[in-house]
Amino acid sequence: MTPQPVQTYEYGVDVVADDIDELGHVNNAVYLKWVQAAVLRHWYCVAPKEVIAAHLWVAVKHEIRYRRPGFLNDHVVIRVVLKKLLGARAFYKTMINRGDEVLAEVESCWCCLDSVTNKPARLARDIVARFLPVEAPRRC
Repeated sequence: MTPQPVQTYEYGVDVVADDIDELGHVNNAVYLKWVQAAVLRHWYCVAPKEVIAAHLWVAVKHEIRYRRPGFLNDHVVIRVVLKKLLGARAFYKTMINRGDEVLAEVESCWCCLDSVTNKPARLARDIVARFLPVEAPRRC
């Protein structure tokens, strides 16, 4: 995998039989499962362990634009880009691709919670800087 900016994370998935619905293509809910996995993997990749333990992320909103169906045995790449952090919210754009074809585009908003109180929690500036730096790409 090529180096990626810290605000970007991607991973590949092979479509399996459990991902397929009665219409013979990837079920809409599976796209959301992939988005959630990518956002959380991004968090685990960049945030320090003690910060991960102190915070949880919950989805607030997803807006999905389905472009093409995915099928059994397809290899898809899920790529999330953190667009901005605002208070306790994170705004991501996710692209789900099969090769050069875009299967779906997802805009989502997530809320950071304190893991003890379950109340919204802002991230410290030094943690935000890990996710939205101006510098070089990072490998995980």
